[in-house]
Amino acid sequence: MRSATPYKALAALMVLMAAALVLTHTTTLGTLDLPLGAQVPAGMAAGFGIGVVAAVMGVAGGELLFPTIALPFGQEIKTAGSLSLVVSLPTMLVAFARYSRDGSYAVLGTNLRFTMVMAALAVILLVSAYGPSVLPAR
Repeated sequence: MRSATPYKALAALMVLMAAALVLTHTTTLGTLDLPLGAQVPAGMAAGFGIGVVAAVMGVAGGELLFPTIALPFGQEIKTAGSLSLVVSLPTMLVAFARYSRDGSYAVLGTNLRFTMVMAALAVILLVSAYGPSVLPAR
């Protein structure tokens, strides 16, 4: 395969995704209201397609899972977001396990000060954006 081919495929996928975003912003799309017998194969086909696109583009695929869960299956966007995280959880756990086995997290120990500053900033920004209700109750 020539080295330019993957870049052309990625460019085509990005143009298609941009067109889909423009379409969803300019029109009102309803849900497909698929019967249960059609939801399972449709979900499997969508999952396979999202997996292929995510692998080619080098992304997690969450940006594709949200509309796929919301539109064909008629779920609210908050539910789609939660389901997207649940679907991604096994992949994240396997990645954490593999990275910890090969010592990839050792860099965090060598840069402990930077790691702690970034973690503190994340908490500060989270609380400033959403208020103290995001913190655990005492």
